Amino acid sequence: MVQSLSITASSVDAGLLALPWSTSLAEWPSDTIVSLPKGLSRHLVRFANLSGRVVAVKETTAEMARREYEMLGSLARLDVPCVGRVAVIDGRRTPKGEELPAALVTAHLKFSLPYRALFTQVLRPDTATRLVDALAVLLVRLHTVGFFWGDVSLSNTLFRRDAGAFAAYLVDAETGELHENGLTRGQREHDLDVARTNIAGEIMDLEAGGRLEGGVDAVAIADGIMSSYRSLWSALTDTESFAANETWRITERVQRLNALGFDIGEMSIDEAADGARVLIQPKVVDAGHHQRRLLRLTGLDVQENQARRLLNDMDEFAARVSRLGSDEEMVAHEWLTRVFEPVVKAIPWDLRAKLEPAEVFHQVLEHRWYMSQARGRSIPIAEVLSSYIDGVLRHRRDEATVLGPPTETMAVPVVTGDVPVSDEDDVDWRDLV
Repeated sequence: MVQSLSITASSVDAGLLALPWSTSLAEWPSDTIVSLPKGLSRHLVRFANLSGRVVAVKETTAEMARREYEMLGSLARLDVPCVGRVAVIDGRRTPKGEELPAALVTAHLKFSLPYRALFTQVLRPDTATRLVDALAVLLVRLHTVGFFWGDVSLSNTLFRRDAGAFAAYLVDAETGELHENGLTRGQREHDLDVARTNIAGEIMDLEAGGRLEGGVDAVAIADGIMSSYRSLWSALTDTESFAANETWRITERVQRLNALGFDIGEMSIDEAADGARVLIQPKVVDAGHHQRRLLRLTGLDVQENQARRLLNDMDEFAARVSRLGSDEEMVAHEWLTRVFEPVVKAIPWDLRAKLEPAEVFHQVLEHRWYMSQARGRSIPIAEVLSSYIDGVLRHRRDEATVLGPPTETMAVPVVTGDVPVSDEDDVDWRDLV
């Protein structure tokens, strides 16, 4: 029987036609499938090769696939961190004419991992806290654009390393709704309550499998999203009043938001009846203050914490070469060509899939600090790079596309050297894989 596929895509990749759509996803051949760690899902999800890149394929109903496809497109236009949509495949049938579920195809987010793959043996409390904090930031961003998630969880999120922290990306928009007029408090609180319940269950599941460090309180970790979310939401939306001669507090408010990774696009300042006081409330907010500054100065498009770290190094470079009064763009160009690019280019070709360049640079800075602290003197960058490449980076797994074996079976190498143990990650420097 001739199969008549219906493909919905903004631009159709010819490679889609080569995938075995007439076969149930569970039975796709191994030469098509890519072994990548994935989170828990109510639907069958598998990773596949598509024209030299990796995509995720999820079997679902035609209606749900198209709805999620449209939702991911809307979120992308709103600049919300989420996976990219590729296509919806409908009209699938077996050679015998039996109907098969529709499929949603999304792009694999490079250097991202599900929460279960972010640790090797046990999940430490501080790592769990950082994951929850990252999810809280994502939820605030979604709520500010009027997106009601409906199924907030660690499993429906992908995480990318961000200079010692994590950046969270939405990976499942199936239950989501966009509200042009914003969300009510009840809708936001519902998402928070769902998040707390799901996170507690996910952490308890790790505990039941012996993958949670002893003494960790799963409920306390789950409660963390409530406090993290509310403090950030308050910083973004609370109305302040102050005397007209205290306008410096506007700058203080902006700096506080910038420190949280957000910027103010517009604010309302109204004189009170007596003309002596004004009100300030952010109207349009966006994440990525440091990202945008670094992108404008250098063209580097990185995560927010990475951008903050790189900008700090740039400022230190300016101070070292006495260029504090120079044009910012000139300093940035000199830092890029004399500091950042030489470090990135020093990484051997066979190791460049381990981490993103910005994350490598951040870790080199960390490594230099630990080496200098251990020896009580400044260490030349060439020596730092050699130690980092051979003692740390070479023993990491590739995070551009992490191929099997499953996380549970990965061996932990022993790295020797005089670098003290750091809590840079959920595992220490000598446990990195």
